[in-house]
Amino acid sequence: MKIVRYQEGSSTQWGVIEEGMIREMDGDPFGQFHLSSRTIKMEEARLLSPCLPSKIVALGLNYRDHAEEVKMPIPEKPLLFMKPSTSVIGPGEAIVYPKMSRRLDYEAELAVVIGKKAKSVPEEKAGEYILGYTCLNDVTARDLQPKDGQWTLSKGFDTFAPIGPWIVTDIDPHHLEIAAFLNGERRQYSNTKNLIFGPHRLVSYISSVMTLLPGDVIATGTPSGIGRMSVGDRVDVVIEGIGALTNTIVAEE
Repeated sequence: MKIVRYQEGSSTQWGVIEEGMIREMDGDPFGQFHLSSRTIKMEEARLLSPCLPSKIVALGLNYRDHAEEVKMPIPEKPLLFMKPSTSVIGPGEAIVYPKMSRRLDYEAELAVVIGKKAKSVPEEKAGEYILGYTCLNDVTARDLQPKDGQWTLSKGFDTFAPIGPWIVTDIDPHHLEIAAFLNGERRQYSNTKNLIFGPHRLVSYISSVMTLLPGDVIATGTPSGIGRMSVGDRVDVVIEGIGALTNTIVAEE
């Protein structure tokens, strides 16, 4: 099932993709719902971020090839940081290049969407707490990253967490091709089999630290090939079995 959150006129709705149409959902995917008989064409709706997380818990150095790229040792435990809820945008929305930065990078990532409240979840039961998976771009002001001693500043600006285009609920996350394209040219390419810590391990580990709420997102890390974006660029995060998340870069006013 592909779950979408979309705007039709002034109304915001949940729905699912069926044969190129959106079928409206009564309720929401984090609680009780049923699918109505009403459908609309995809072009009649504007897709929004498919969830509204209270927090995004993200992973640093979680692909072996990326750790090698930046010449850092493979971590023994998940290396966590967080992105604020205000950084979230949806497919087609603009990433704002902040005046404070001189280098803005893309980072293609598989995102885990939490389906129900999770606290101290055993790894073998983690799948029960996952609603599904989507694409995420962990936008990073690379020049600000080393200056602050931690990553909140470089990764926390508004618009720095594009998510979408939908949540796929029936996919195996352990062997998916993942790529980033800049203006149509492939810049990142790997497979989720190269993750150091997989989605179930991450749900268990993170929930032992903090309670994960319905709609929260775990950004599982980026492969090698990170690189610079400029104003006017288009970036696509493409994940096998999910689809493509597309955003463009605009200058801060």
